[in-house]
This record gives sequence, structure tokens and C-alpha cells, in this order.
Amino acid sequence: MRPWNSIPIAEVDEPLQEIPTALLRLEPHPYAALGAPYGPAASPFRLRQGVVSRLLQAQQALQKQQPGWSLAIFDAWRPVAVQRFMVRHALVVECGRIGIDPDLPSAERDQAEAAVDRFWAPPSDNPATPPPHSTGAAVDLTLADAAGHALAMGGEIDEVGRISEPLFHQAASLADSSSPAATWHQRRQLLARVMAGSGFEQHPNEWWHFSWGDQLWAWRSGAKEACYGRIGDSANSRLS
Repeated sequence: MRPWNSIPIAEVDEPLQEIPTALLRLEPHPYAALGAPYGPAASPFRLRQGVVSRLLQAQQALQKQQPGWSLAIFDAWRPVAVQRFMVRHALVVECGRIGIDPDLPSAERDQAEAAVDRFWAPPSDNPATPPPHSTGAAVDLTLADAAGHALAMGGEIDEVGRISEPLFHQAASLADSSSPAATWHQRRQLLARVMAGSGFEQHPNEWWHFSWGDQLWAWRSGAKEACYGRIGDSANSRLS
């Protein structure tokens, strides 16, 4: 359970929409490339219509401050089956990093699982506790320059560790305003500002994760209820 999972969902019957070409996609899609089970007709580059509209607003705000730059979409809608696949993948990677078997119980394995759990929501099939990405309301994204190249943000998307926290580079930035850390902090803050200006809320542990309308958004914004629940894993993405 997450602290936001107790918030009720008043589902708005709003379909997924393909993310328009005005927003840069980082392709090939990283999870599809790993073999995550999207199915042949299910595009991960989709979000609820209201979320897409707010992303386009955030893009406009970004380009007023940095002409030529764009939001770059890393991941968007994620079926629960994909969430389950990626949670397992992240655990295997983290266990491999510290040199242990993910299938053998141990204290180290428990620590690895706890580290992954800070970043990957449980792949819940309960409609009352959907993973944020399964609602079509959450997006992982970064900034790209005028040439379409993703900018360095002082940590990779999905990196497990404190470096992924939005303000991780703040102290180093204050200590030396000409350091790479200062540039990374400024870029993270710019991304956060333009997204917040369009109503998005940021995941507390992830500089790249923002949502509008899901339970996490409601929890961080103070809304009494979420308006988007889980969307089904089928290719036609009917609400379930």
C-alpha cells in the first residue's frame, strides 16, 4: 500500500489518447525493448485526454523559457502486466548489482526489494489500488534540446537510489553554482516548474514522474478523490 491508495476514485470515463508528435518520444520504448507484455496493438505512448492537454500546456511553458527545447516522453500508460514485468526486472537488476540471487531469500534480498519498492508501485490488480501508470494519468519524462537529444539531468530515469530524488543535487548546486550538479538541479527544477504550472504533481522520490488525476496526484494536491482509475490491459484499453 502507498499513502495515496486510500483515496477514493470517482472514475471519469475518458479514453486513452495517443501522445501527439508535438511531444518528443524517446524511442525505441525502453520497456517494450525488454520484452514487456504490451501486446501487439497496445501503444505505451498513450495517456488520458486531459493529461495530454496539460502536457501540451507544459510544453508551451517550457518553450517560452527555453525556445527549441521540448518535453521528451520516456513512458506513459503501463498495463498492470507490464508493471509486474518491470518490478521483477528492476529487482533482478538491483540484486545483480549487489551480487545476490533474486530468488533466494536473504536479508540482502529484502533490502534490494525495499530499494526497488521506493520507485516501483506494486502491480496491484485491485481496482481500488491501481499503480499510477496503469491509470493513464502518469508520465515519465525528461527534457530534450533543439536537436531532440535528451539532456543530462544528473541521474538516469528509473535509477534506484537517492540520486533520483528531485532535490538530490540542490546542496551541491548551492555550494558551487558553476558545477555540473548546479546545471542538473536547474534542469530538474525547470521540468518541475513547467509541469506544476499545468497542474501536475511530482512523485516524491522521482524527478521524472508526474501525474494528473490519479490517486498520487490527489494525495499531493489535497484533492478529496482521484478521477482516473485503472485502465484494462487489453489492446482496446476499455475501462475495467
